[in-house]
Amino acid sequence: MANTLFGAGTYESGAALAPSRRLVLLLGVIAIIFGVLFFIYPIPTLEILVMFLGLYWLFNGIVAFIGLVTDKTGRGWKLLVGILGVLAGVLVLAYPLYSAILIPTVFAVIIGVEGLIIGAVYMVQGFSGASWGTGILGILSIIFGLVLIANPLVAAVGLVLLLAGLAIVGGIAAIVVSFRLPG
Repeated sequence: MANTLFGAGTYESGAALAPSRRLVLLLGVIAIIFGVLFFIYPIPTLEILVMFLGLYWLFNGIVAFIGLVTDKTGRGWKLLVGILGVLAGVLVLAYPLYSAILIPTVFAVIIGVEGLIIGAVYMVQGFSGASWGTGILGILSIIFGLVLIANPLVAAVGLVLLLAGLAIVGGIAAIVVSFRLPG
């Protein structure tokens, strides 16, 4: 039974919270544009996005420092986040080209190490009787992790191209959804 006194459970109650059709369409178009730019100009587009990341880290550090004054809880963590945020933001903004190569490379190495760990766990599970499929997934994860660690720069470029493909697919999906939204 719908609660009609407060508007809960009625179609109109969710209408104010639903995203605008035009906004979803705009976000889809922007995602497709970024995806195409990533495919055509991967390094310059990545450099721009890394600069936005540097600005985010810088402002996040500043907000953490402001939080030290306004809220007394967790002062050590706020101080650490503030120092690291400001430092990382300044470094990324001072060296955007190095950062555009270094940050995805570090992500590729982290994902590679994670693949090694997950692969080892799956192999142990597979050999201890879980199933032979788990063991095969473990071996594949270890191979994938070793490839990422051995060639982190190539993996970073692959990550950029993967993000480009995901942006295009997500943009197309957002455009399709925008035409199905009411209003």
